[in-house]
Amino acid sequence: MLQERIADLAKFVEPDRVRKEVYTDPQIFEQEMARIHEKVWIYCGHESQVPKPGDYYTVQIGRQPMILVRGKDRKVHVLYNRCPHRGNMICGDRSGNTGEFFRCSYHAWTFQHDGKLKNIPMMESGYQGTRFGRDNPDCNIKNAARVESYRGFVFASLAADGPTLKEFLGESRIAFDDMCDRAPEGEVEIVPNCFRVIQHSNWKIFLENQLDALHPSVVHQSTGRAAHEVEKDIAKKTGKAPLSYHMLSAFATVTIDKWDNFQTLNYPHGHCILTGYMGLRPKDPDTLAYEKVMHKAYGKKRTEEILGVNIHHVLIYPGLSVQSPLQQLRAVRPLGVDKTLTEIWHFRLKGAPEPIYRRSLAYYNLVNSPATLINADDLENFWKCHQGLSSDGGDWVSFARFHGRDIEKPGGMVETGPNMGTSEAPMRNQMKAWAQFMGGNR
Repeated sequence: MLQERIADLAKFVEPDRVRKEVYTDPQIFEQEMARIHEKVWIYCGHESQVPKPGDYYTVQIGRQPMILVRGKDRKVHVLYNRCPHRGNMICGDRSGNTGEFFRCSYHAWTFQHDGKLKNIPMMESGYQGTRFGRDNPDCNIKNAARVESYRGFVFASLAADGPTLKEFLGESRIAFDDMCDRAPEGEVEIVPNCFRVIQHSNWKIFLENQLDALHPSVVHQSTGRAAHEVEKDIAKKTGKAPLSYHMLSAFATVTIDKWDNFQTLNYPHGHCILTGYMGLRPKDPDTLAYEKVMHKAYGKKRTEEILGVNIHHVLIYPGLSVQSPLQQLRAVRPLGVDKTLTEIWHFRLKGAPEPIYRRSLAYYNLVNSPATLINADDLENFWKCHQGLSSDGGDWVSFARFHGRDIEKPGGMVETGPNMGTSEAPMRNQMKAWAQFMGGNR
């Protein structure tokens, strides 16, 4: 907690540094939930998660428990997970199918999939002369103020006004375009199993790490080096090594100077893109078979445009990290000032050969699974960062790497300079957006 309260939140953020209380103060966290997570567009799930009427999946938006549900009208709705009678949660399970309607387990009020009241037991006798009745909108399950979908990815905003989803996403839409375009059928479908990780650190620490191109060669060096040694040994004995080893060895072989050859593109609302990725387009039979299917679907020219998209990571502030070339994303659900849930999802390219799915699944399991050394490396550092920030060892967090050398472009976009891919520009961009959101500017 602040020993001397700073009244103006704008004073917490300077161009190259941020006050530690931004990460550790519970009162600031509560304001973040109200001013950011419960106002802007937040990712809820993918349409393929709820393919049939009545299918639902529960999700957290800020402090609000919500339900993503497919209605009889085939539309996807996002409802507050709360019965309007006594406040009981409508859905206690993470996912399932509610059948023809929702039924509250406490007093048997029933609701249509869009939240409208269906029936109250003994309504006429029990509620005659009261304010409750079918025509009272307060008897319905409350809907999220706005729900929109982009290429099957469903977002909700709990604020009635603000930019449209497309306006909010801006250039970060490339995350979903790149992922879907890589599918011969132009769509992806969700892989049902999801990794869920509780991180004992502030939600912003995770987001800042996603486009931190300096840390992989440091934090993951031991894992990458071990994988590289095994990779070389297998190649020496057999003439080649499985691609899966490259997914890990790249953390050692892609050194800091190579990461500097990449670039970050930083956009309004805190969204950021890291260009370049780990060279996962070999000329093996599986890749060639996939390219053949893509040629049939799109033609050779368009296929090259699609497969030539040069991004590794897209961060959609304040709660989504997307690796589109590998068909996976991580959704961030803040639970407390020092507690964060991340949901790690994987997608299948519709129409792509099975080996291509298996390849991206291998990356999902090797790099993003809670059981991997890569994830363990990060989680330890996230926890250590939060513990250090909670101490009296200093008041500021520095984002000064290559500060002052960013290149400003029209429309509010900021590029890192040449050979500055490890710049902390994405962190500066996120905190600039944080300050704007916390000041009420959406």
